[in-house]
Amino acid sequence: MSSLDAEHYLLDVKLRRDRVPSFDVYPFCLPAVKNLGTLKLHPKVTFIVGENGSGKSTLLEAIATSWGFNPEGGTKNFNFGTRRSHSELHEALTLVKGIKRAKDGFFLRAESFFNVATEIENLGVGDSYGGRSLHEQSHGESFFAVMTNRFGGNGLYILDEPEAALSPSRQLAMLVRMHELIAKNSQFIIATHSPILMAYPDADIYQIGESGLVRTAYEETEHFLVTKAFLGNPKRQLALLLE
Repeated sequence: MSSLDAEHYLLDVKLRRDRVPSFDVYPFCLPAVKNLGTLKLHPKVTFIVGENGSGKSTLLEAIATSWGFNPEGGTKNFNFGTRRSHSELHEALTLVKGIKRAKDGFFLRAESFFNVATEIENLGVGDSYGGRSLHEQSHGESFFAVMTNRFGGNGLYILDEPEAALSPSRQLAMLVRMHELIAKNSQFIIATHSPILMAYPDADIYQIGESGLVRTAYEETEHFLVTKAFLGNPKRQLALLLE
C-alpha cells in the first residue's frame, strides 16, 4: 500500500542506521533498536511488547518525539521539561507518513503522567479533560479521563504502558474507548505488558526478542502464554515457583 492509498497517519518507522554512532551504546544497543530496519504500523493498532529493559518505551518515546509530541507526554502544544531524560534515538528515526493529516493526537505515558497533569493545570485547560483536576482523581481515573474527554478522534495516539494505572475492568473499558476512537479514524501505537489490551482483534503485535521486533500472533506472545498457564492452575504454578 502506498502513502497515497493509506488511511492511517503513520505508515512506517525507519531507523537510519547511517546516523547511529555505535550499536554498542545506549539506546542503540537495546534489543528493540539494534536490529531495527523498517517497522510497519497497523492502520488501527500496533502493540509493542517485551521484557523490561528491552527498549519498547524508549522506542515509543522516540517515535512520539519525532512526531512532534513533548517527550514527557501531552500534545504537540505541550512544551515543558521536568528533567531531560529522553534519548537521542529520535534523531536517527525517519517517519513515513500517510497522505491524511491527523487532526488530534496525544502521547500518554504512565511514568511522567503526574508532570503532564501539572502542566494541564498550569495552562488552565482542564475543561478539555473533563473539568475536574486530574490531581484530584486517582491515577487510573485521571488516565481514563484523558482518554474519555481529551481524545477526540481523527488522531494519532501513542500510549506507553497505560495499564499501569488501570484495573482489569478499566482495561476492558479502555478497549471499548479505543474501539470508539478507531471508528473515528484514529490510530494507536501502544507499548504494553497487558494481555487484556493486546487482545484487541484488529491489530499487529510486535514482540521484542533477541533478534529484535517480530510480528507475533496474540496466542503466541509470552504475555498470553504465561498468563494462561498461571490462571489455568494457580496452585500448581505457585507450588513450582515457591518450592
